[in-house]
Amino acid sequence: MQQAIAILDSGVGGLTVAKEVMRQLPREKIIYFGDTARTPYGPRSSDEVRKFTEQIVDFLIQFSPKTIVIACNTATAAALDYISGKVPIPVIGVIHPGARAAISATKTGQVGVIGTVGTIRSGAYTTALQQLSPYVKVVSQACPDLVPLVEQGLFRSEETTAIVERSLAGIRQSDIDCLILGCTHYPFLKDTIQEVIGSSVKLISSANETAREISTILYNQGQLASREESPVHQFFCSGDPEMFKRIAKLWLGEQIRRTPVVWQVSKFDE
Repeated sequence: MQQAIAILDSGVGGLTVAKEVMRQLPREKIIYFGDTARTPYGPRSSDEVRKFTEQIVDFLIQFSPKTIVIACNTATAAALDYISGKVPIPVIGVIHPGARAAISATKTGQVGVIGTVGTIRSGAYTTALQQLSPYVKVVSQACPDLVPLVEQGLFRSEETTAIVERSLAGIRQSDIDCLILGCTHYPFLKDTIQEVIGSSVKLISSANETAREISTILYNQGQLASREESPVHQFFCSGDPEMFKRIAKLWLGEQIRRTPVVWQVSKFDE
């Protein structure tokens, strides 16, 4: 049986990473869990996020995945090191891949980061960026109103534009030349964010770099899938499956049409 790549997120945001994994590694089976019943993670304490992440990992490990991707910036900041020490397989987060992409992209050394309250409060991006380039200037802004927009499927509307404008008001005054979308939900709002922040600022999503890191790790371990047939992915969520399905099919598009998908639901207590 083909071992899967397990991807987890606080909700639908990790689908942005799943989409890039499907594009770069089309032979790989994905098992995805979105904790839509308890999203957003951003306002929660680090201990609570760590507990939730551990619960999801305990659920996913029963499928014997070959790697686990914490496709949630808040959970990466709170739980990556803890989960890495708990399971015997590679665990990949999204913060360091996003930081690497930003350092490669910036021309001025002035990098913006937007994320949840938890991610920004952790300082994880600033630490990761300055580990790579000690002289980089980091401007951070928490945007707590954006994740609920995505979870409700509100990607393009007057209300969405108004909320994005309000959320980015502070960081728009800075001299950044690239902006890290420090939450995997934010690429759903990429067009609106680009309009608001301006065309001179390059948007950085961690999805592409994360998928490349997965590919490198699996290649080095001799675990890249070799089967010719399309894999059957599995998607789980802890909340409303119909909303999850609607957003997933809208975002994944061709990938969903090209391969069968099994939809199942699992619930956890708070």
